[in-house]
Amino acid sequence: MSGKVRVLVVDDSALARRMLSDMLQQNPGIDVVGAAQDGSFVINKIKTLQPDVITLDVEMRTKGGLEVLPEIVQNYRIPVIMVSAQTKRGAQATLKALELGALDFVTKPQAGDMRSFMEIGDVLAQKILAVSRSARRLPLRRVPPPASTRPPSILRRPLASSSPSRVDVIALGASTGGTEAIKQVLMQLPEQIPGIVIVQHMPAGFTQAFAQRLDSLCRIAVKEAEEGDEILPGRALIAPGSHHMEVVRVGVKRKVRLLDTPPVNRHRPSVDVLFFSVAEQIGRRAMGVLLTGMGADGADGMRFLKDQGAFTVAQDEETCVVFGMPKEAVKRDGVCQLLPLQQIPGILVNATLSSPGLSKMA
Repeated sequence: MSGKVRVLVVDDSALARRMLSDMLQQNPGIDVVGAAQDGSFVINKIKTLQPDVITLDVEMRTKGGLEVLPEIVQNYRIPVIMVSAQTKRGAQATLKALELGALDFVTKPQAGDMRSFMEIGDVLAQKILAVSRSARRLPLRRVPPPASTRPPSILRRPLASSSPSRVDVIALGASTGGTEAIKQVLMQLPEQIPGIVIVQHMPAGFTQAFAQRLDSLCRIAVKEAEEGDEILPGRALIAPGSHHMEVVRVGVKRKVRLLDTPPVNRHRPSVDVLFFSVAEQIGRRAMGVLLTGMGADGADGMRFLKDQGAFTVAQDEETCVVFGMPKEAVKRDGVCQLLPLQQIPGILVNATLSSPGLSKMA
């Protein structure tokens, strides 16, 4: 792709269409080529305007985003970013959209909230530029062949270790494309897997719906973390969208602490905050996993995990929606193994369940 990224804005609010279009147009890398008021106009707009990325309102009066999204993804392979209402219904619909093939989402401010619209415009522009390079890998749910037919991609630099000596906690971070990647990993894990702590870049109100959805699909228990939750085998704790999450020791127990402190790497929750705490509290008895996402959040924390003797794994470029965070971790020499997404559950199971001290969990 050369030149500016061509964007089609779809929203049933004339005010929202105008504001989003005007703000995106200010980005030197973006050209807003058109707008549509609902899903019934989208396909014709795609054929005439040939956009590179589409922003799609989740809920529209005539033909909503969930109705037109499958056709966009399956027939045109155009990256889609959803624009969602900040409601429980909006969160559930957005998660469904991500399952159908949308790559990311932003939340729509209330009408007239100019400051929030300006903030969302900046975030949306960054996401558009990031996913514009992902069309060849759409949709994410179509993963590469099974692990038995593709050898793992191993970094050429020497590995810190071939496997961890013991694993008590798995720390996982992700951003753009991460909801589906996390789902694919967690759905394949057995109930006796060590406790998992997760940061997925999502706003408040969405992480609870995400955790509930995963809990209904997985053998392990999944919940949005609450202050003082204990990290237990067979359970995954997802950082709430409004707080950082750290791992702390309380006697012999390992628990999570939630922090309402400023964003780190422009995010709250931040993967780095989680990874640094896991490195300090768990050290070599931890595993760090970094999945698809834009930016560099988690890269420094993964390097620190590796320096403390932890085993670290990152998702490879071919299966990432955005090879940003894993790429930065590789640059910082923080990755022991770089693997396709479909091989990550297997390495977690093999490494953790064969670790000394975990047989009591079987």
